[in-house]
Amino acid sequence: MGKPSFKQALAFWTKLGFISFGGPAGQIAIMHEYLVTKKKWISESRFMHALNYCMLLPGPEAQQLATYIGWLLHGTRGGLAAGLLFILPSLFILLALSIAYVSFGQLPWVYALFNGLKPAVMAIILQALIKIGKKSLLSPFHLGIAILAFIGIFFFNIPFPLIILATIALAFAGRKLFPQWLGISQQASKKQQQDESAFYINNQTEVPNIGFNPARFWKQVATGILLWLLPFYLLYLLADDFAFWERLSFFFTQAALVTFGGAYAVLPYVAQVTVEKFQWLSRLQMIDGLALGETTPGPLIMVLAFVGFMAGYNYYDHALLPGTLGLLVTTYYTFLPCFLFIFIGAPIIERTKGNNHIRELLAFVTAAVVGVILNLTIYLGKAVIFPDGITWNGLDWMALGWIILSFIALQQFKVNMILWIFVSAVLGWLRWALGMA
Repeated sequence: MGKPSFKQALAFWTKLGFISFGGPAGQIAIMHEYLVTKKKWISESRFMHALNYCMLLPGPEAQQLATYIGWLLHGTRGGLAAGLLFILPSLFILLALSIAYVSFGQLPWVYALFNGLKPAVMAIILQALIKIGKKSLLSPFHLGIAILAFIGIFFFNIPFPLIILATIALAFAGRKLFPQWLGISQQASKKQQQDESAFYINNQTEVPNIGFNPARFWKQVATGILLWLLPFYLLYLLADDFAFWERLSFFFTQAALVTFGGAYAVLPYVAQVTVEKFQWLSRLQMIDGLALGETTPGPLIMVLAFVGFMAGYNYYDHALLPGTLGLLVTTYYTFLPCFLFIFIGAPIIERTKGNNHIRELLAFVTAAVVGVILNLTIYLGKAVIFPDGITWNGLDWMALGWIILSFIALQQFKVNMILWIFVSAVLGWLRWALGMA
């Protein structure tokens, strides 16, 4: 497989920005389907190596994974293109929906379109769960870790960072006490080796300028500080009531640095502070914002952009311009750390790909991720199949049927994913138009 041109990659990242529904599990599934299975731009082992690092970071792991892979393919400009295009479509769609929300109220036909997408997204997530599970659960110990991760997050609501720490501890203990459990079959190992040669980025690919470079590290840190200060200084010079914008900037920077475990882990904290303490929006508006965030492409953490919009809109007496600026400032300070984590950390992490101990450790993290994806599959599946509660009368038979049909179409008949997403959206609109939803 030859190196994809920057133009080819740009086309894919643009497309991804518009079809990346389904939260992190769905977004990772779409990237895996295109980058690993169809395009063969990156091998399974390198995809998982990047994913494992991103899962350890605060912030939206799918957006950071796109940035990481973009960097692997085309350096800094590739990482910027992938990361920004993952965000921008969602940003502009959410801005339009936010303006429509405060101007015209809720838009049922928009929700209908996106409700049609949800069963198809569930099928995509199921595909990812099966594919990643087959390639990650290579020993009884890996399978056990996946089961324990699922039990921990599903039944006991253990935060994801604690699950990762527990996984690492179990991996160390298992390696010392039961090394025979960690063995990977020769057949699985051979299959992994055979798979590598068909991909542009594979386990033998050497990325230039990797490892820790003090000069580069401090240059990147200084660049990050400058990028943080520049809009802050402009707000100080130009904005009315700078105290509001100062609070907005600091709060969402802080939120970006503590979002371990994904959007669902940080949203309760954001809701509590912005609704109860700052009173930037009402509780009902926060719930509506979550609904808007769920029905747009891009990372779910984009809900914070809606919060920023409502903060500016309400604080400045229902004015759209401050609301728009609030959305842009919130998005900027939420995602700036995400890019810094990748551009600073990825060259260091790339150095570890040849380290067997690190690779073995990250493989256990991947096994835990399988359990987490299963949890997300059930969590999202309940909302799609039982929208009015888990009762026999609350079962949405059409959604269940469309999940099954979507899975068969995508898995068995290899129907084009984008085409199927479009068909699913039209189906959702027809259900609403015919009064069936």
